[in-house]
Amino acid sequence: MRTTCRAVRTAVCGMALMLMMLPGISTTAEHGGMGDMRNGEKIFAGKVGPWTGEVRLVDMKAQMEHSGVSAKTAARFAGKRHLMLFLTDPATGKPAAGVSGKVVVTGPDKASSSKVTLVVMGGHIGADVGMPTPGKYTFTTDIESADKKGSATFSYTLR
Repeated sequence: MRTTCRAVRTAVCGMALMLMMLPGISTTAEHGGMGDMRNGEKIFAGKVGPWTGEVRLVDMKAQMEHSGVSAKTAARFAGKRHLMLFLTDPATGKPAAGVSGKVVVTGPDKASSSKVTLVVMGGHIGADVGMPTPGKYTFTTDIESADKKGSATFSYTLR
């Protein structure tokens, strides 16, 4: 019962975090700016199959602390990041519609990896990923829509 309550509480807090981030995301993505803490850090920009992609990573613990939640609540998000993948059609510049995908995250020790599903969240597809230790993480994405497929691999060094 406690595990279920904890999982529900974590999901609710995570969703609240995502809702807090939505208002400023599209403006930053459209203008190519570095953004602020709400928009995360840009860790990749380039081709993802037929789409143009931008990937941002949000430190969830820092975001929660910045939002004014208690230290106890923020501590639950230690080692968690939210990965946001923005895809656009290069011909029109409009956000890609109907996309879904998965990302495999390989940690610094190369022995640990996790595969997570990217979920549609407003103007991006994203997922919460665990990044508990400093070092180089590699992300391998596989994206698809009804008639297109693409992939990209990129890295991020957590300090």
